[in-house]
Amino acid sequence: MLLIGENLNVMSKKLSEAFFAREAGPVRKMVEAEIKAGMDMIDVNIGPARKTGPEFMEWIVRTVGEVSDIPLSLDTTNIEAMEAGLKECKGKALINSVSARPERMEALLPLAKRYNASFIGLTLGAEGIPRDANERGLFAAEIIASASQHNIPDEDIWLDPIVLPINSQQVQVQGCTEFVMMLNELAPDCRSTCGLSNVSNGMPKHLRGIMNRTYLIMIKRYGMYSAIVDAFDGELKAIAKGQRPGLEALIHRVMDGEPVDTAALSGEEVQYIKTAKVLLGQTLYSDSWLEI
Repeated sequence: MLLIGENLNVMSKKLSEAFFAREAGPVRKMVEAEIKAGMDMIDVNIGPARKTGPEFMEWIVRTVGEVSDIPLSLDTTNIEAMEAGLKECKGKALINSVSARPERMEALLPLAKRYNASFIGLTLGAEGIPRDANERGLFAAEIIASASQHNIPDEDIWLDPIVLPINSQQVQVQGCTEFVMMLNELAPDCRSTCGLSNVSNGMPKHLRGIMNRTYLIMIKRYGMYSAIVDAFDGELKAIAKGQRPGLEALIHRVMDGEPVDTAALSGEEVQYIKTAKVLLGQTLYSDSWLEI
């Protein structure tokens, strides 16, 4: 599984001051740390950047390029800033993201074609968040059709099912999982990705890791091509790279409804089973789910 580091983000407490002061040192240090952690791509998230977006994106892409030619995912809602970043990128960029809203497709798909960039197709429509897997599929089809009109090949489309926080959207997480199961049949030539950390957003910090890792195991089973992740979760990286086959097999058994004798398992394995049951909707989410 291809991993995209999420840590070069304007919302980062460590980096926000450096961003606004255009101080390159901390940015370079973060890029080098994400690469050392094993990331295959880096997400450059500058947010809306309404006032200085183009200059900001141009500066940060250039700064990253001074220390690495690692592929970049450019993340901003500012169209002008997106184009500035695409111009500055050395290699093939990934536009994060293009929703199924007509105005976003009209603005960003021509840029993807002009700069030979891939793009994340966010399964989000004009009405807002999709209600279930089928609505996600409808939005995905609209994105693919629009991309085809611009002669963008399917392999340059990375579909994103929109992972939502489980502490407020537990049913939606199941809809997201169902969509991932459908993806290979719905769009066999497209790639896929997701903002994995969204599933644990708003949860107590010490619980976020196991929730992210367990969900990664689940969607990886259904062929998820990539994920935007915390670069510094070593256990998550090990799972993504296939280094925890026993743990994956255990979660697959839970997903298949097989009985599991927890008395023979380690404490860690039991915690992963409990987390899988929450993600499957078999247990109601609460911050104390591991203690129940």
